[in-house]
Amino acid sequence: MDLHLEGVEINIGTKKIVHGIDLSVFQNSFVALLGPNGSGKSTLLKAIYRVLEPTRGTIYLDDLSIDQIPAKKIAQNMSVVSQFQSNSFDMTVEEVVMMGRIPHKRLLEKENQRDLEIVEDALRKTGLLEYRERNILKLSGGEKQRVALARAIAQCPSLMILDEPSNHLDIKYQLEILNIIKSLNINVLSALHDLQLAAQFCDYVYFLHKGQIVCHGKPEEVITKEIIKEIYEVDCEVFRDPTTNNLCISYYKPINQVLMEV
Repeated sequence: MDLHLEGVEINIGTKKIVHGIDLSVFQNSFVALLGPNGSGKSTLLKAIYRVLEPTRGTIYLDDLSIDQIPAKKIAQNMSVVSQFQSNSFDMTVEEVVMMGRIPHKRLLEKENQRDLEIVEDALRKTGLLEYRERNILKLSGGEKQRVALARAIAQCPSLMILDEPSNHLDIKYQLEILNIIKSLNINVLSALHDLQLAAQFCDYVYFLHKGQIVCHGKPEEVITKEIIKEIYEVDCEVFRDPTTNNLCISYYKPINQVLMEV
């Protein structure tokens, strides 16, 4: 399922948060929304997964406006991992992940062998097999984040919307989770705060600042020291690792920090 936004604006109260966004995710690409806190990334994602209503503009899934598509069909094709996972259910990890199969079931239909296999595969991919009988309420924030991703994977979507999917995760799991997402070979739109991870895993990036797209392109085209300086107000160098050829970012220390260390 391809995603296209045309002229999307979002107001919260009388304040305009998102200004005329045009954006596309297609051909099974991993696309990142980058920008500082308060730039409108999460607000834009909430409009895509229908928590917020755009003030203006249109969101398309394939060739249809999202308003024209039944909610069940959207749920069968689009999964969401939000930034904050409450998971306040008194359920096991496996039961929570099994919830990802609900859009594919008829009313009161029980899970079958195929559902069990899909859930086990999602648990395996996210490193949660040994947690399957654990109560969700007893997990850490990072573990709950992995459960949310496993549930989204079990949904078998063709489009995945992620709001800081590596939030609360140790670097080991950040890399593992983003590798898993990349390997799904589906359309992905993810808000990220780590430019290094975006450069390593994403096919295309959009920089948001004050609710507007400042620039967009392939990571090597737009993750530059000039753009980072403009958007984040920090100095850095951007270079390629000679061993891995990955794009790397080295930030300079603020002058006040240097003086404190002296």
